[in-house]
Amino acid sequence: MIAPQSLLSRRTLLLSALAIGASACSREADAPASAPADEGEAAPPPQAAGDLPVVALLGDSITAGYGLPAKDALPAQLEAALAAAGTPVRVRAAGVSGDTTAGALARVDFSIQDDTDLCVVALAGNDLLQGIEPATMRANLVGIITRLKARNIPVLLAGMQAPPSYGAYATDFAAVFEGIAGDHDLPLYPFLLDGVALDPALNQDDGIHPNAAGVKVIAQRLAPAVAGALAGD
Repeated sequence: MIAPQSLLSRRTLLLSALAIGASACSREADAPASAPADEGEAAPPPQAAGDLPVVALLGDSITAGYGLPAKDALPAQLEAALAAAGTPVRVRAAGVSGDTTAGALARVDFSIQDDTDLCVVALAGNDLLQGIEPATMRANLVGIITRLKARNIPVLLAGMQAPPSYGAYATDFAAVFEGIAGDHDLPLYPFLLDGVALDPALNQDDGIHPNAAGVKVIAQRLAPAVAGALAGD
């Protein structure tokens, strides 16, 4: 196993990871107030918030909305994107900035509530920065998924990318997500930052965390995968 190059800064490491990911992934009108009985049944009333499916985002600073107000963070923007696409849900934030797969495994039982209809597991960026062995990261992710499945909570796995300069480490890192998705019959969203990584217009000044516009892109691209997972596709 080849460990990450120790002379590179943390920021350089993540920007490199984003680079490979970026290159790899280049209502109807309102009804009348009243209608004749022979025109069919009236539209059902809007669902109350308590009746909506619940989607939880288990992740790190990207899902936690680092540097952004709550209204611009991924939970709020994903909820808006799904509603606009005709899949109204409640999206719960369960992201902790700086979290690794090990940290999420330690808190998954209390961070994800029992009424969750789908958990999006979006981790591993910090594992990459810390040079955590892919086998360890895989074991942590499998532990998270196993605990969620034991509670009958479906999972959508969101992947991250490692730079090819990491050699065998990058190969093993990339294989983790597809391997887990295949072994555990999970839907996979290959790269959480697809369409956003390395675009200055879509990222904050650190070049790592998406700004509000970048989060909107993530939400719009992720929404169909979430809707499909909720539908069992």
